[in-house]
Amino acid sequence: MHAGDGRTPDSGNDGPVPGGDDRDPDGDRVGDHVDFRRSTFMGPVVGKVVVQQGTRPDRTGPCTLPMVQAGFTGRATELAALEARLRAPADPAPDAPVVSVVTGLGGMGKTALALKAAHRARAAGWFAGGALFLDLAGYDDNPVTPTQAVTSLLHALAAGDFDTGADRVGHFGEEGHQLDTYRSHLAALADAGRRVLLVLDNVSDSAQVSPLLPASGLHCVLITSRECHESLTAVELPLGPLSPDESARLIAPALRRPTAEAEWTPEETEAVGELTRLCCRMPLALRIATARLHRRRVRDNPLGSLVEELRDAADRSSVLRSRGVDEYGKALALAPVFDLSFRRLLPDRRRALCGLAQVPFPDFSTETAVVATGQDRSLALELLDDLVGTHLITGEGRAGGLPERWRIHDLVRGYAITLAADDPALREEGRGARRRIRHHYRTKAEAADRHLRAPGDGPLPDLFKGRTEALGWLDAERVNLVAAAQWPDEPDEPDGPDGRAPVRTVELALHLAGFLRERRFFEDWVAVGRAARDRAGESRDRHTEAAVCNDLGNALLRADRSEEAFEPLVHAAGLFRALGDPNGEGVAWNNLGLAQRRSGRLDESLVTHRRACERFRATGDLSHEGRAWHNLGLALDGLGRYDEAAAAFRRACVLHHRTDNRFLHGDSLNSLGCVLHAAGRTEPAVAVLRESIRIRRESDNWYAMTLTWNNLVRVLDSTGRAEEAAHARYRAAEAATRAGTTATAYGHHN
Repeated sequence: MHAGDGRTPDSGNDGPVPGGDDRDPDGDRVGDHVDFRRSTFMGPVVGKVVVQQGTRPDRTGPCTLPMVQAGFTGRATELAALEARLRAPADPAPDAPVVSVVTGLGGMGKTALALKAAHRARAAGWFAGGALFLDLAGYDDNPVTPTQAVTSLLHALAAGDFDTGADRVGHFGEEGHQLDTYRSHLAALADAGRRVLLVLDNVSDSAQVSPLLPASGLHCVLITSRECHESLTAVELPLGPLSPDESARLIAPALRRPTAEAEWTPEETEAVGELTRLCCRMPLALRIATARLHRRRVRDNPLGSLVEELRDAADRSSVLRSRGVDEYGKALALAPVFDLSFRRLLPDRRRALCGLAQVPFPDFSTETAVVATGQDRSLALELLDDLVGTHLITGEGRAGGLPERWRIHDLVRGYAITLAADDPALREEGRGARRRIRHHYRTKAEAADRHLRAPGDGPLPDLFKGRTEALGWLDAERVNLVAAAQWPDEPDEPDGPDGRAPVRTVELALHLAGFLRERRFFEDWVAVGRAARDRAGESRDRHTEAAVCNDLGNALLRADRSEEAFEPLVHAAGLFRALGDPNGEGVAWNNLGLAQRRSGRLDESLVTHRRACERFRATGDLSHEGRAWHNLGLALDGLGRYDEAAAAFRRACVLHHRTDNRFLHGDSLNSLGCVLHAAGRTEPAVAVLRESIRIRRESDNWYAMTLTWNNLVRVLDSTGRAEEAAHARYRAAEAATRAGTTATAYGHHN
């Protein structure tokens, strides 16, 4: 409109305007039409066009989501959880968005999961107002500031769905005005019922995202971060490794199959399983491994060679790197990802992580964690809490408000060990942690071993309340104890007071022997024994070497490798004899007799066991003499000389009773019942086996209990006592369940 002179406007266009309303050149409606034709104006007239700021109903909201990662697999449970959060709420909060935070260790696939969920939600039509993605680069040297983020989001909104209230070339005013404009746009979208999804990637600090949160319950915010953000009102979805099957599906495209339907060979299946284990089922590590397999075009066995390379690497994170970038422009290298997380830690947290990495196995107790950090319990728990918040370690199980166990990711562990070795200050922290851990394990293993041995061996340490607690600790820490027993001694550790080189790991191995035997972890026992023999041979301590050789021979014969047991046992007997230790010599002869019996050399076994009995009788060692008589009975039983065998077992029972060794007493009663049954003396056999069961109940040895119940079943079945046999069979199965075995064994407890 223009200012008038009292005349009517041009009247050459009488009649209504076609269409009934006016629209601007872009098609937006400018309001209801008011017809001023044939009107009389008494003064100047000024026309005004009002453009209502808001959404354009005929346009789709903007989408700046990157593509979904190629080959995305698994995460069904996590996707379902996110989609439930992204659906339109039935009763949205009036002033707060729905915020979800996907957290996890760097490389765990948080971005890929968030984008998969976001694309699904957009395809379902849940976010007509737009789906916006922004990488806040929170772990880079120059993270995106809230001001920069708002500017980027306003550009996205302007390009897609909004008149911005300013010129259309990207100027949004000063910083405060930008934030106001951004919030008003989101509010207008909410008023129009058009939901917006914000995907904010790589957030390191809640301060990066707080100003960006919409003030409406219709909108959703999906955040990815390596850390927990307690200050945000959000639901956290922690992300862990893929399942074995999901991991294998990620690797599958790199296996050059003749056809897509071709089945894997057993060798490939085993190698893929090992590769996914070495990659800890971490998506980034698996993708790097896949890229490296694609590059190995000229090798006969690319899969096997990569497995071997990773298995031999001290730090697998340094091996897991490949040329190129992923779909999001990120380098295919694992170590730099860990570098970003490590740099953000405070110095004491870095030292704590390097100390925890020295624990032999990724899983450890709170007690071990306190020892590894070298701090008092309250400070150590604070350090653990912070490291859990960064997902560099995790807490598993709950007991008394605290995790029962802690776990450091195996790839992080290797990375931290290498980092500590390369940094002088951290190197000393690592050495100190190893010394503390080894001392802790050696002290507690010695105390636990004392509780497992005969009560007559002297007063028991008060580190455990009793045998059951000691055995529980050994069970929980077995993997770490076995690994620690194979550690090399520190090269700079001083000699002992007698001038001999230290044998700390050897001492630990000797303390574990009884436990590993009782729990039947024979291969662990062999591994520990072999490492201990190597250390003992270097120590110039012949007595320790003799004890270790005896234990190694014992472990080999229990592992059904009796022929291999001869050499260390004969060597042990010779060393003990040279040292003037008849008791030690008797122990070695006793074990050698067992190896001979298992190798079918029964007559030699008789001679060897009788020699052992003589040694123990001469020294007055009733406990070991009882063992020797028991083993002599086993040899006689093998020769079919049942009456002589029964006499040997009875003699063993008397000696075990005198030394109050219930564990061995139960063994000898069990064997006595077996030979009585073999001799046709059924009723005495039933009575003896029931007495063995009564005594075994006090020892917590469920494998031995299973064996005796099975022996009783066999005796009762042979006499037609079906009802009693059925009850005994039920109790045998119950004991087997507690022992963790499904095998039905009969006979002697070796």
